Amino acid sequence: MLDISTIRDDLKTQYDLAPNPKLAASMETEYARMARVVSPVDWAVHAPYVAAINTLKRQRNAAILAHNYMTPEIFHGVADVVGDSLQLAIEATRTQADVIVQCGVHFMAETSKILNPAKTVLMPDMQAGCSLADSITAAGVEEMRARYPNAPVVSYVNTTAEVKAASDICCTSSNAVQIIRALDAETIIMTPDKYLAQNVAAQVPEKRIVWWEGSCIVHEQYTAQDIREFRDWNPGTRIIAHPECPPEVVAEADFSGSTKGILDYVSAERPARAMLVTECSMASNISDAHPDVEFIGPCNMCPYMKMITLEKVLWSLHTMTTQIEVAPEIADKARLAVQRMIDLSARQA
Repeated sequence: MLDISTIRDDLKTQYDLAPNPKLAASMETEYARMARVVSPVDWAVHAPYVAAINTLKRQRNAAILAHNYMTPEIFHGVADVVGDSLQLAIEATRTQADVIVQCGVHFMAETSKILNPAKTVLMPDMQAGCSLADSITAAGVEEMRARYPNAPVVSYVNTTAEVKAASDICCTSSNAVQIIRALDAETIIMTPDKYLAQNVAAQVPEKRIVWWEGSCIVHEQYTAQDIREFRDWNPGTRIIAHPECPPEVVAEADFSGSTKGILDYVSAERPARAMLVTECSMASNISDAHPDVEFIGPCNMCPYMKMITLEKVLWSLHTMTTQIEVAPEIADKARLAVQRMIDLSARQA
């Protein structure tokens, strides 16, 4: 586990990280992207870290890949590529950088390493895991295969390298329906998210989908009653849910889609008011691009995503520590499952 006190003491000997209003004012381009959700006072605190990280990126030939659930100062301040799990997986194969810094959770960094075995992949905090990824093991995949012989295994990208290696193909919430429809099988195993599987099954009734009993701690907290009550209290608000939510929540929503699907929907529809039934930082990160949309709560925060901070990103790049490694025999099999997903998604698109 990282010793934050030691990290802070070491960084202070190398960088001037004191709040700096003058520096913050000179970085108006970066600040403009997050001005609606980050106060000037907070930006004066973040600016020295952002400046130091962006300088180190150039020195190390590094690229920062940030998930949409990252906080605004990371998402808008230092990220070179932003997106959902599928977008980040695709962009990881395209980057010319020697070093990838993964601002997300552990399985995302593993995926980048699997797709780029020769590159250095840094994870700012190795403890940034995922409840969904932790809910299944490779042994669990084999258990499902034994129960449903000859059924292909489609594993959510939110899984460990070992689970990907034990699977036939991966999927994300943005391409799960495409993947399931394209497979030449009547019965299909989906792991580990039971709610994503159930929501996909409703859209692909011609397939028999069986699933593992896993779920996301962020999305499983929402209930249909919550949504109904919120709609009563806030009439006219467009309710937009992620497919990791329970099916009864998705049924109450005006729209359900992946992280990218949510972004595309808001961009196209421009509702006056919207509630995103997903992780908290989503609304923060898209609010400046949509000043005409009022984003209102509630939301649930992912404690793992929030473990990634500017301080830890700077430390990781400064020391080149917390490098991700995946055993070659695992990586080779996992790469096949991820690449099949990317290739099939490209063909379907």
